Amino acid sequence: MRQMFTLWFSCLIFFSAYSLASTSESERLKQWLDARYEEELKFSPMTLTKLGRKQQYADIDDFSEAAWQTQLQWQLATLDSLREDFDYQALDADARVSYDYWIYRAERAQAQHQWLSHHYVFDQVTGLHTAFPQFMISYHGVESEQDMLDYIARLEGIARALGQLQRRAEAAAKQNIRPPRFAFDIVLEQSRAVLSGAPFDESDEAAPWWRDAKSKIDALQSAGKIDAARAELLKQQAQEAFGKHIQPAYQQLISWLEQDRLKADQQPKGVASLSDGAAYYEYQLSSYTTTDLTAQQVHELGLAEVARIRDEMSAIIKQVEFDGSLAEFFDFVRSDEQFYYPNTEQGRQEFIDESRHYLDVIESKLPQYFGILPKADLEVRRVEAFRERDGAAAFYETGTADGSRPGVYYMHLSDMRANNRSDLQTTAYHEGSPGHHMQSSIALERDDLPLFRSNEWYSAYGEGWALYAEYLAWEMGVYDNPYYNFGRLGGEIFRAIRLVVDTGLHALGWSEEQAVQYMLDNSAIPETSVRSEIQRYLVWPGQATSYKIGMLKFLELREQASSTLGEDFDIRAFHDLVLGGGSLPLSILERRVGEWIQEQAAN
Repeated sequence: MRQMFTLWFSCLIFFSAYSLASTSESERLKQWLDARYEEELKFSPMTLTKLGRKQQYADIDDFSEAAWQTQLQWQLATLDSLREDFDYQALDADARVSYDYWIYRAERAQAQHQWLSHHYVFDQVTGLHTAFPQFMISYHGVESEQDMLDYIARLEGIARALGQLQRRAEAAAKQNIRPPRFAFDIVLEQSRAVLSGAPFDESDEAAPWWRDAKSKIDALQSAGKIDAARAELLKQQAQEAFGKHIQPAYQQLISWLEQDRLKADQQPKGVASLSDGAAYYEYQLSSYTTTDLTAQQVHELGLAEVARIRDEMSAIIKQVEFDGSLAEFFDFVRSDEQFYYPNTEQGRQEFIDESRHYLDVIESKLPQYFGILPKADLEVRRVEAFRERDGAAAFYETGTADGSRPGVYYMHLSDMRANNRSDLQTTAYHEGSPGHHMQSSIALERDDLPLFRSNEWYSAYGEGWALYAEYLAWEMGVYDNPYYNFGRLGGEIFRAIRLVVDTGLHALGWSEEQAVQYMLDNSAIPETSVRSEIQRYLVWPGQATSYKIGMLKFLELREQASSTLGEDFDIRAFHDLVLGGGSLPLSILERRVGEWIQEQAAN
């Protein structure tokens, strides 16, 4: 008996020592990763600001290719240190995720290197020409006189950055890599809008950017932090910076765009038409889906999903006793007045108010499905005038970890005929809760993860979760209107259609009109929105496939957990697991869930 006790005690000592060593190595890795990420953040003052920090607050990112190369070399150098300094086998399961994830990011950046010139610098969706004013308005807070001086300094930095981006676009154009002509036209319109109003012209109305600067200076004066004379001097300095730096930079960009647009294709083509375009698209698919699926596989998956969802839609047609075909029901939902608010300020406010109502409806049910809930507030807003476009997609912008800036669900409401009410409820759940707001906020608010995991974003994970959230909301029983449930299916088939048209445009030689018609034939989306969407896919190859690929992976992993654990499966624990680890590549997420299932089954 004494020998058995001695053996047991020796084993206890051994495993306790191993556990302490494992914890120590894992914690040491977290400290190392946080230190490296702090180094990485210094490459991007704008990211620091978005995180709510005021380090390098007067600076704007360096967007030159040389700066990109410098950061890549730094990133690759960290891999040597990581592999030399840490014992992988001594790490706990979550630390191994962080270890592999850091390597994945660096290798992904290295793979991106050969395709830098293929990424369109200026387009209507991802171009930074509209991001700069929005960044200053929404992210650069002013709480002191120094903050305002930093604001003014950043205007000069933005002018420099815009020039760097223009030179990259010019270099790509020399290789005959440029977006279709429609993108030039929209970017020109957006850039001119940035310069519309005082102090850029003689208008009595202030440009949004200038209005923002003045309001922030006025707020300082109202708070007693500066006097009237100092406020007036700051306004003069800001106005001078707008006139001396911002206006010339945008005018130079506009001039070049006007010239180069004549060389752009009037009939849009997918990226397969570019030099090495097929290989570039395969890279884009891999990057956005974080899988090794081929374009043909994605296309066929999309066709199968469209067929499946059409069958579910047909069941709703019977439920509402509509006398007609699915195509006729699409036309009915697309055109009937009951599905639109008036194209007036009141109509826009009613659309926002109804969206807020449905977010309130689901709020009370969230604790039944999630153990961890976000601390950050969620706001619903209309997109600012200078970047608003008819029919453009709604989107979410993350708040800060400390709650000082809320998460915001933005909508384009300039054309209310592009905002069908049947989509209203499901879009609120996609962009808000339980979608992007929960996914981004929960990761950001975790203080036990390496910081990079709280802030990283992968489209297949983030957009896949948001589409899964639409389906989850239906499971939660919050849809009480069959037309809105049809809208939910419309949202799902919309993402399935994307698999078909994105690969069709960029790999299978589809024309823009062919893609438009396919979407019209298989959805109730208004034509204005359809055309805007297709143009989005043309300038952002691969991204639109990430939603459905990611959703299917979340459903697959949940089914694996449920079937393995049976009555012991806890959906709250599953959701906390997949949201609590941050935005992960699907391959790493799958491994993490698999290990959790094994652990739960063993317990």
